[in-house]
Amino acid sequence: MKLLTEAIKKKLYPLDSMSEIEPENREFCAKFFDPCGSWTWYVAEGSESEDGDGDWLFYGLVDGFEKEWGYFRLSELESVTNAFGLGIERDIHFQPCSIEEIS
Repeated sequence: MKLLTEAIKKKLYPLDSMSEIEPENREFCAKFFDPCGSWTWYVAEGSESEDGDGDWLFYGLVDGFEKEWGYFRLSELESVTNAFGLGIERDIHFQPCSIEEIS
């Protein structure tokens, strides 16, 4: 499954463009998840890598061992293979939402 689509790219806020907005008021535009685990990545911002390798750096809420805001790369998500041979997937039914709607 392709994680980052053209439609998501158009919805993404550039990195650091939401820095003045309180975290609870930020909107997520994409959700990635481990289909065999409990980890989920909610994307609020993202920008393509400046070195032209096609990678993207995202900023958002990571729900893993605990919920925390942080940066993560598209290449990191794409490199994951779990015990069943599956990778990280994109929630194809996800609609943009606030943190209140996912908590």
